[in-house]
Amino acid sequence: MSLPHPPPSPASCSTDDLHRLLATIELSSSSPQASFSNWAKTYHCKPSKTYMPTDSRQLPFIFELARREGSTVRPAGSGHSPSDLACTNGVMVRTDKLDKVLEVNREKEYVVVEGGISLHVLHVVLAEHDLAMSNLGSISDQTIAGIVTTATHGTGIQFGVIPTMVLALDVMLPTGQVLHCSDSENRDLFQASKCGLGATGFIVAVTLKVERAFRLRERRKVVDFDTAIRDLDQLVAAAEHPKLWWFPSTGKMRYFAADRTYDPAEPPRANWFWDMFVGFHLVQLALFLGRYFSWIVPYIGMVVLWLGGEQGVVCDDSHRIFNLDCLFAQYTTEWSIPYEDTRACLSELKQWLDEEHQDPNGLRPHFPIEIRFSEADDIWLSP
Repeated sequence: MSLPHPPPSPASCSTDDLHRLLATIELSSSSPQASFSNWAKTYHCKPSKTYMPTDSRQLPFIFELARREGSTVRPAGSGHSPSDLACTNGVMVRTDKLDKVLEVNREKEYVVVEGGISLHVLHVVLAEHDLAMSNLGSISDQTIAGIVTTATHGTGIQFGVIPTMVLALDVMLPTGQVLHCSDSENRDLFQASKCGLGATGFIVAVTLKVERAFRLRERRKVVDFDTAIRDLDQLVAAAEHPKLWWFPSTGKMRYFAADRTYDPAEPPRANWFWDMFVGFHLVQLALFLGRYFSWIVPYIGMVVLWLGGEQGVVCDDSHRIFNLDCLFAQYTTEWSIPYEDTRACLSELKQWLDEEHQDPNGLRPHFPIEIRFSEADDIWLSP
């Protein structure tokens, strides 16, 4: 879609003109991206129309046509949400090509990017300017708009969810009007959009606070469940970015403690046999079999805990430590609880899982149960 200069008002275009203008960015029904599946392949949908705009100025024409046809519009990024959040039988807007870097300010440590840029691409851009994001979740496949509107989080009791790093948003309303919002301008829209689940408008651009590039040195060790619960405060306070992986069938947790450093990188040594053949292919096969023979699931957890070793230390660029290779599609769910209730919650969960384990027909949860920590914030729908 090539817009004339100056572009016409969408409201002044006939419906035929709108169809003609949008024809070049409408995906054919035979295109794989005309349908939608989330990453875990747990939810699917077939939108009535799917567009892949290359310029945010094309969005008001999509909105106007959808309004005339009585349809809703839903943006879709990488589809990493474990829910059906992006699913629609109306109009879907693929944000893949709305991925421009608009500004990098190394001195003031912020960037302005379009909402469709993926974190993988953003890491490369930031590294070229000796910058990095302050915190990350476990993956970087998502778009920046996706992590903002779902309040994606990393770990660290002094680090908020990733939207707390957002300095400003440009949000396009259904009318096509773009509102710049921040803590000092259109604040209600800003607060609502930072975990708005896509309901407040289309996030056109994000201004993100970043910091000087750094590495993380991560210490890893296995601790008993009871020890981890008893010493929880010390474990959480002992590192900038702590987390726990609980393997219920073993009674043990793997503790990760990552801190900033500028030491040379010491990445983990790759081993195809153990990392890929055993750690990926055989474990995936075993988990597949565990869907039908649940009694083997606890033993798989024991093996995976053993594969990681008792302890170790790695050091690498920040995003490489924050992220991990999820390897295969997974069913996931998350809960958010107040930090002060962590011990009680995990203890009750363990008691319930122990009871299920005693029942031949009881649940055998996969692993790990991951426990991460986040600073409180005032975002309206923040977890």
